[in-house]
Amino acid sequence: MHYIYILFSETLDKYYKGQTNNIQNRLARHNAGYEKYTKNGTPWKLVCLIEKKSRSEAVILEKKLKNMNRDKLEAFIKKYG
Repeated sequence: MHYIYILFSETLDKYYKGQTNNIQNRLARHNAGYEKYTKNGTPWKLVCLIEKKSRSEAVILEKKLKNMNRDKLEAFIKKYG
């Protein structure tokens, strides 16, 4: 299984969207500062998690989420998160 996840940083007031096959490890890496883009926004809170059967499905949804503006993204989180 692959997961699409959305994280939120209160520090930066920003969302981060990504995909992985190991959500626990990925969230730990973001909050430990190992990932360049998210190291300044710790702690990151998981606000949405969606499971897909394949990596290709996950990548497609991740790209759609990354192209959403904040209002559409927050509506998506409210509906599916």
